[in-house]
Amino acid sequence: MLWPQAVKDRIKTGHDRELVHSYPYRSACPSTVWAELVEGATEELFLAGYTNYFFWTQVPQFSEAVRRKAESGCRVRFLLGDPGGEITRQREAIEDVALSVSTRIRISVEHLDRIGAVPGLEVRYSCADDAVNHVSLSVFRFDQEALVTPHLARLVGHDSPLLHLRRQGPGGMFDRFAEHSEELWSRAVPVG
Repeated sequence: MLWPQAVKDRIKTGHDRELVHSYPYRSACPSTVWAELVEGATEELFLAGYTNYFFWTQVPQFSEAVRRKAESGCRVRFLLGDPGGEITRQREAIEDVALSVSTRIRISVEHLDRIGAVPGLEVRYSCADDAVNHVSLSVFRFDQEALVTPHLARLVGHDSPLLHLRRQGPGGMFDRFAEHSEELWSRAVPVG
């Protein structure tokens, strides 16, 4: 009786409470959101985008943040596509853009190489059998929050939609996407 039905209808319940915000394009998500999530992560930073290239242009002083996170005990993982893989080659033909998928992956690897060997920092390529599942869905985890991009057909990642999720309990959307990225990670191969 205290809450009219109109108010009850507007309050999120159940697993849909995990959806913090949605964006029609990944590029519509403010860079401040990315930076705040990176800075706020204390236990886990797991970036499972196929190229992860845009982090170095989107987040100020990203390499320093990665190093600092890993050195402070935060587990930092990068799951990348294989720049020489067949799925990468196919995706390059689909996207048909000057800054190719393999080039974007190599740029990420170059930045990570410059950071050097830091305990807590791990980098892997998705295995060939998982590449098609990896290239179609990017999952970026920051402790109990995630930014998820389901890649649409022929669009480059920044033109695909993005969901901002915050874990509210077991079995929700956050956990489902987290399990997907963990499965890919379990079969991935170390870079270098």
